[in-house]
Amino acid sequence: MALIKSVRGFTPKVGKDCFLADNAVLIGDTVIGDECSIWFGAILRGDVNSIRIGNRVNIQDGSVLHTLYEKSTIEIGDDVSIGHNVTIHGATIHEVALVGMGSVILDHAVVGEGAIVAAGSVVLSKTVIKPGELWGGTPAKFIKMVDPEQSKEINQKIAKNYLMYSKWYEEE
Repeated sequence: MALIKSVRGFTPKVGKDCFLADNAVLIGDTVIGDECSIWFGAILRGDVNSIRIGNRVNIQDGSVLHTLYEKSTIEIGDDVSIGHNVTIHGATIHEVALVGMGSVILDHAVVGEGAIVAAGSVVLSKTVIKPGELWGGTPAKFIKMVDPEQSKEINQKIAKNYLMYSKWYEEE
């Protein structure tokens, strides 16, 4: 069973039909929407500030979400996929976005609706990635615009797949 830990008077809240892997960790001021999946070894550490996650979000294995005390929060919109071993520190990720494996998103960065952050990228503090943009590299730079319908289709497919994967664990 996932570790759900209260701190400073805040207890994590989890929506309906969510999958929390056995060793996922949710701490403090963390609120997760419906049909989300928090995978093995993921840590959502809302001890120093808030973490808000929309519906049908998947936070994959080994990812870490944290904030700056009294300075930054995390907000993640609906149908977002956070790849394996991603670090998000006090950033905003809008609806239907994809953050590729091993990426780092730093404080006050914004990833726009339907945007894609390529695997292994480092999005520096205060960077704004506009809707439908593809960024990659270290530090991350604009690569190209992605077709909005294609991006939405790909990103929603990944989100739906992770919802399907999470149901496999209910059967065991």
